[in-house]
Amino acid sequence: MKKLMILFLLASTLSCTSQKNTVAAVPPTKYIKTITEADLKKHLYIVASDEMEGRETGSVGQKKAGDYLINHYKTNIIPFPKGATDYYQRIPAAYLNTKKNENLPDSENIWAYIEGSDKPNEIIVISAHYDHVGVKNSEVYNGADDDGSGTVALLEIAKAFELAKKEGHGPKRSILFLHVTGEEHGLHGSRFYSENPLFPLANTITDINIDMIGRRDEFHKDSNNYVYLIGSDYLSSDLYKICEDANKNYINLFIDYKFNDRTDPNRFYYRSDHYNFAKNGIPSVFLFNGVHADYHKPTDEVEKIEFDALTKRTQLAFAIAWELANRENRPVVDKSGN
Repeated sequence: MKKLMILFLLASTLSCTSQKNTVAAVPPTKYIKTITEADLKKHLYIVASDEMEGRETGSVGQKKAGDYLINHYKTNIIPFPKGATDYYQRIPAAYLNTKKNENLPDSENIWAYIEGSDKPNEIIVISAHYDHVGVKNSEVYNGADDDGSGTVALLEIAKAFELAKKEGHGPKRSILFLHVTGEEHGLHGSRFYSENPLFPLANTITDINIDMIGRRDEFHKDSNNYVYLIGSDYLSSDLYKICEDANKNYINLFIDYKFNDRTDPNRFYYRSDHYNFAKNGIPSVFLFNGVHADYHKPTDEVEKIEFDALTKRTQLAFAIAWELANRENRPVVDKSGN
């Protein structure tokens, strides 16, 4: 009887270990496929509609867009983060106007959260700015690409992770979905979060920032099957490899490092929200399609979005996040960032 009990316990242990290993080894393929052109299009036609009045920082239109984001998270039962009282990180006008007084009103970052199973105190931030430049001379600047595209990408990535969690394959690390405000006026929302983090920056292992991923630029006139990655190797050789492997294994975009060059005169590395994480020593990567003729013009409309490209780039961001969330070790910080 004693021998039988020992054999039973051994078998149970092996079974549990096998189960754990199986869960850990689940590839993201099924969940990548849940990120679809149809869903991205549905969201973007709302987020970048005239009703949102160009989503100027702190405006009524931006708050309407924020309501839409929050309702999506509620519908998909994706909560606000632990330690927060709701889906808003409120930013007072005094802070937004400190560096350059533009008479901006109070505004809000919006956040949602999926808690990790094994290492819940280690946080991956996936960020995108949901503000744009509002209405000028009675023309609405809808910012479908900038950054409606990144905004709706976060919605789809969060939904995919939540589905995985429901099916027993939730992330081992926690994920904070952070829609930041005030980017167009100087990266204010991400700066505010970095100075007032809900989770310690020391526990924040990476920021994946998505800003303009729905179009193509003049350097890729013949194909939209590319993405610019910026910053992945500035602080961490691990993060660079994770991005490369995620693309090679699941997506197969051409990764263009043109703007990753430290001597690039555009200085895009310093011009989007990942920078407020990177400057604090957090490995960060910025997904980007480059600028185009409609950049910061009222013609940046949903009708010009290339949804096949938007879908593949969103799927790549998800695949990168999946690896970061489930790998054994957080990415090493083995470079200076300069």
